[in-house]
Amino acid sequence: MTPAERLAGLLGPWRVIRVLRHADGTRARFRGRADWTPRGPVLHCLEDGTLDQGGARYPASRVTLWRADATRLHVAFADGRPFHAFAAGPRAGAVHDCPPDTYRIGYDFGGGQGWSCRWHVTGPRKSYRALTRYRRWAAAQASTSRSSWRARST
Repeated sequence: MTPAERLAGLLGPWRVIRVLRHADGTRARFRGRADWTPRGPVLHCLEDGTLDQGGARYPASRVTLWRADATRLHVAFADGRPFHAFAAGPRAGAVHDCPPDTYRIGYDFGGGQGWSCRWHVTGPRKSYRALTRYRRWAAAQASTSRSSWRARST
């Protein structure tokens, strides 16, 4: 699959669940919706939902910008600063240095109606693992069993 084909496959709405496990043992869970929409040469991804952490619930959202070139997919922050790039295969990895912390990111697109992304963040300021699972919105809405796509701690 080419990077442009992989990118086109992201268009539209997705159900998203993210579990964060911090080195100190605390956990957080984000649940919501991710919408990829075209904006010129990039796909604008808006994740919007709620974050449950420490017994409280908060509204949460983030924006990333996705684009493809001949060999890779590129992910940028909402303001256009580069975040990371990765190959378009069924499984791929990336590294983002954010001194003094490092993000190691793994993508798995081999899940039929969905895909996942794992983060392992290490450094003196941040130390956590995150697993995010995306499932097509229509498929997630029709599912009667949440266990087939719910995020599990890593």
